[in-house]
Amino acid sequence: MAESDKLFAGSIPRLYDALMVPLIFEGYAADTAELVAASSPGSVLETAAGSGAVTRALAPRLGADARYVVTDLNQSMLDHAAERQGFDGRIEWRQADALDLPFDTGSFDVVCCQFGAMFFPDRVAGYAEARRVLRPAGRLVFNVWDRIAENAFADDVTNALATVFPHDPPRFLARTPHGYHDVALIREELSLAGFVSIQIETRERISRAASARDAATAFCQGTPLRNEIEARDAGLLQLATDRAAEAITRRHGEGPIAGKIQAHVIVAVA
Repeated sequence: MAESDKLFAGSIPRLYDALMVPLIFEGYAADTAELVAASSPGSVLETAAGSGAVTRALAPRLGADARYVVTDLNQSMLDHAAERQGFDGRIEWRQADALDLPFDTGSFDVVCCQFGAMFFPDRVAGYAEARRVLRPAGRLVFNVWDRIAENAFADDVTNALATVFPHDPPRFLARTPHGYHDVALIREELSLAGFVSIQIETRERISRAASARDAATAFCQGTPLRNEIEARDAGLLQLATDRAAEAITRRHGEGPIAGKIQAHVIVAVA
């Protein structure tokens, strides 16, 4: 994984939250919130919280006395999430690395992470840290995207950008968000980290956008894919977005669009 894959800065947090979250994240955030809240946890840690899609879905489901610690590696994303959330005395916002958590052993009933494990430079270490801060029989609830071919818009965008940069196509989406989809590997790495009960369910959803332009802008300008495009030629960002929009339009039509997305939803017990 390139270092730029982890950089959510500048205008990316705003565009990510405004366009990417409703496009592909909100439905899975509701799933995550439901799974976390099912056991009525007294303490929850969220890692790689991004712009707060899960936080907004989960906070109303937690008890009045619950402790909810929300973390992310990128302070700019965390700041945006906290601003969107508004004041909630149960929530503590804290910049933190999921591979080196600043919390005592056995501090939480549940650790949750929405589409963050793919970004961990050492996933076994990340899972082991989650297990360390969980109480006995605590649960790790997280999800990861399935292969890019099962996620229509991401696939369209990746193929379109290869026409703009034929000699060095940006591969962020295939490499990182959609690069950790092997269920057998996920099970193996969770087992190596010490989890004893692992349930994985593959869930398909439909992603919708008001237009192909919105979807293309979301991916090309509201994710670290933008960093890859601008590293090649910042002057081609608009052309790259245009090509992506054209590709999505060809496959999904004019006006409001819909496309398949698919992810693995995992619950692991310590």
